[in-house]
Amino acid sequence: MRPIRSYVLRQGRLTAAQAHARAELMPRLGVPYSPQPGNFDAIFGRSAPKIVEIGFGMGDTTARIAAAHPDFDYLGIEVHTPGVGALLKRIPELELTNVRIIQHDAVEVFEHMIAGETLAGLHIFFPDPWPKKRHHKRRLLQAPFIRLMATRLKPGAYVHVVTDWEDYAVQILESLSAEPLLANTAAGYAPRPAYRPLTKFENRGLKLGHRVWDVIFSRR
Repeated sequence: MRPIRSYVLRQGRLTAAQAHARAELMPRLGVPYSPQPGNFDAIFGRSAPKIVEIGFGMGDTTARIAAAHPDFDYLGIEVHTPGVGALLKRIPELELTNVRIIQHDAVEVFEHMIAGETLAGLHIFFPDPWPKKRHHKRRLLQAPFIRLMATRLKPGAYVHVVTDWEDYAVQILESLSAEPLLANTAAGYAPRPAYRPLTKFENRGLKLGHRVWDVIFSRR
């Protein structure tokens, strides 16, 4: 599989609270990258359905979903330190026990750390659209990675992608439809499911007439 570097590491502003949360909680709630499959039941301390989120940003949506669904375990993958710190700060505030974090490249995590047919679901909310045409090759959701992620889903598990870039939505729908291991759960784009909360930025955009596309497929 040709490596996809779908992100650029930006310095970003790390607040004192984010830095403190990362220093204090990452040793307990972080999962170090390893080039071999992880025992996630042991990592979470229980056997429960596992949902992975790629690129959780500042983690607000992750935390809200995890709080509303305590019977599921959520593994967030993010490379940007401010976002990692922000989610770690939210975990004790909401008394969450079902969230863990990997600060590493998602492609390598899926290649090496996640065993085949183990995930109950996968969330990819607002991935970097790389809007310039010459950068489209850096988009995460291309055929090689789609095949890889599909093999990590249990039969009947789902992948849920959201984007506010129309041309990326078209590409995502076409690319997921072309993967034999996946089946669309809707006739095209899906309505937003109740478990995905609106972010303040999305809500603001919707009020301005901007569109958002949800794409939800299931593993055959």
